[in-house]
Amino acid sequence: MTNLSRIASVIALACLPVMALAQGAAFAFGQVQRDRSAPVEVTSDTLSVDQNDNSALFTGSVVIAQGAMRLSAPRVRVVYLPDRSGIESLEATGGVTLTSGEDAAEAASAAYNLDTGMIELRGDVLLVQGQSAISGDTVIVDTNAGTAQVNGRVRTILQPPEDQ
Repeated sequence: MTNLSRIASVIALACLPVMALAQGAAFAFGQVQRDRSAPVEVTSDTLSVDQNDNSALFTGSVVIAQGAMRLSAPRVRVVYLPDRSGIESLEATGGVTLTSGEDAAEAASAAYNLDTGMIELRGDVLLVQGQSAISGDTVIVDTNAGTAQVNGRVRTILQPPEDQ
């Protein structure tokens, strides 16, 4: 890397916190795009099924996996499609951790629409990418595009790249 490109990288990184403090911050989340054909695996301590509203409640150390993405929480409500052929959405509460590749996020709660691939993290959200971190009130993750939008008192810490 030439000195000029290093200087340009440092200037770009120095400007990112200012841009992030604007209305909201957008950035990439996850190293791979979501594989919609991959099965969704759910593990938990207990399971309660309500066939009247096509839902299931998983409680106790819940872990949900689809491809490289993992979501864990103490409580997750799963809503099935009307024809019960698959999962429509997930609602996780009680403290949520979401990982995709080397990226990780923590929040008070999360809602995941499997059809659209959109995840909304709410409540003291913290996202970590390597040594960099960003926090806000809510984060919307588009798993199809591999992007995320942070809103509400956004704060970021960006580490400059190490010299090579």
